Amino acid sequence: MRHTERNTRCGGCPVPCGQIIPTRKEAAIIAIYHCSIKIIKRSEGRSAVAAAAYRSGEKLVNEWDGMTHDYTRKGGIVHSEILLPVHAPPAFQDRSTLWNSVEEIEKSGKAQLARELEIALPAELDRQSQLALVRAYVQDNFVSAGMCADFAIHDKEDGNPHAHILLTIRPLLETSAWGAKCRKEYLTDEYGQRIPDGKGGFQSRRVDMTDWNDRGKAEHWRASWAEYANRALEQKGRPERIDHRSFKRQGVEQIPTVHMGVAATRMEQRGIATDKGRLNRQIAADNKLLKELKARVTRLYNWSKANAKQPEKASILELLKQPTPSKPTTQYGKIKALKESAALFHFLQNNGISSMAELHAKITAMQSSYYALRGEIKSAEREITTLTKHLEIWGQYGANKHPKSDSEKLLLESAVQYLNEVKASGGGITPQKWAADKSRLTAHKDELYQKMQSMREDIKTVEIIRKNAEQLAATTPPPRKEQNHDR
Repeated sequence: MRHTERNTRCGGCPVPCGQIIPTRKEAAIIAIYHCSIKIIKRSEGRSAVAAAAYRSGEKLVNEWDGMTHDYTRKGGIVHSEILLPVHAPPAFQDRSTLWNSVEEIEKSGKAQLARELEIALPAELDRQSQLALVRAYVQDNFVSAGMCADFAIHDKEDGNPHAHILLTIRPLLETSAWGAKCRKEYLTDEYGQRIPDGKGGFQSRRVDMTDWNDRGKAEHWRASWAEYANRALEQKGRPERIDHRSFKRQGVEQIPTVHMGVAATRMEQRGIATDKGRLNRQIAADNKLLKELKARVTRLYNWSKANAKQPEKASILELLKQPTPSKPTTQYGKIKALKESAALFHFLQNNGISSMAELHAKITAMQSSYYALRGEIKSAEREITTLTKHLEIWGQYGANKHPKSDSEKLLLESAVQYLNEVKASGGGITPQKWAADKSRLTAHKDELYQKMQSMREDIKTVEIIRKNAEQLAATTPPPRKEQNHDR
């Protein structure tokens, strides 16, 4: 098994590393999860040989088009390795032989050449544990299924280690020759006869020779990475865990942050604020406020619900007029108490609240309003994040429209691929509209948060009412039962 070890610092990966891998600022119980899956397509100007050269930091010649790809000066590649199924030719241990064989068998200018996975490695594990983890994951999920795998571990020593895994798409036969990706299957009628297509031929469908392109496979591979990584963390006695599911699927009511990337991360580390950094800080503050308000309004709802049906001898206003058990003695305390009392009476009178049932109705309305506002805020945040990504990639496209180096060419190819996906999804390439929509949504989100802040003040007032009511209930002796003196 051929592999190389390097100890040089990473010079920065221009596209896959910088754009996709998220920044790991600190270890947490819920650790960072990242596992993206992409196809390297010749139609997008990419090649399997170029991808292998870049990820391994080697100089390789693509015999299909004659281009040389030299990445021997690239840093940060600490390990690269090829894993093969048992029936693969031994010559495929050579990186150039393997990927040039892939290029040669694919004749079409629109051929799919390789599949790539990019995974964030747990920074909590040492290098040998990370290597063993990747090797086991690749062997059990891909090589055992018949794929040839070429993986590399990149680490710039910034707490963000990650691995690139290149996989063959075409099945490899037991004879060590490349097999067909698919076959044509003719459709038949109830009598087993082929169905004419009206054009002189017969109706048919494409049948893949493997299940590697099935949509469920991607979900399986993503879930498997979480399983393998968590097992490795557990074996090392670490408390961190990763989860391949989105926040929504996990039941976590939190707005996800955006990926920082290498350039933005370095600028932030130097004290230079970036758009991505500002957006992530705002999202973090938003999540904190949403979590806080949800907990407070839920507590008030449960308290008022429990007391709403209890018989009351006096209204809430009358109860609050009763002297409190602990009177303030300082001038500051007395002034604060007066202000609080004024705010309480003002809140109750403005909302027409005189009983616990009416207070419960008000809190129920506040809770409904909170969930409605939260839904609008999360929707706005998601759209803002998408538009920010669109604008970033558009800027990347413009800056590298006339590439002068392989790195700039990779950046351009990545931008073109992203923008093509935007068009394919039914969206247009409208940078001016993206910018205008982002400004409008940001202003709308700010308005929503002003409403949240107002709700925060109402919650604070109701919490004081609850505190006073509970103090009075605790100090008021229960009514004495009348004794029957009849003889």
